[in-house]
Amino acid sequence: MMIPFKLDMDRAGLDAWGTPEDIGAETLEGPMQVSGKLTFGTFETPVSGGLYAATKGKYRVTYPFHEHATLLDGELALTDEATGVTVHYGPGDGWIIAKGTRVIWHIISPSIRKSYLAVTTDI
Repeated sequence: MMIPFKLDMDRAGLDAWGTPEDIGAETLEGPMQVSGKLTFGTFETPVSGGLYAATKGKYRVTYPFHEHATLLDGELALTDEATGVTVHYGPGDGWIIAKGTRVIWHIISPSIRKSYLAVTTDI
């Protein structure tokens, strides 16, 4: 199986996932809404992935999984709270975040969309 995520792909609708609190995060500036669609695995499998979107605002999350992601739409800044390092991202940029990392998400544009792969097992 191969699931492509391209910058020029159709922007199909995502499922409403609620607020950042509904995914285990804390809203710092908002209100915000998050949405997504799993295209690989389930929330219960050790590996899953798909699409995720969020509206403008800021939230804090402690990652419950390891993640590789690529931003498809929008602009955001991610801050690693342990180091204080902030990195700005635009479409086509990607990152890897280790499980247990506390990150502040600052969505600068009206919304963002990313593709991601999440792994819950310890490395």
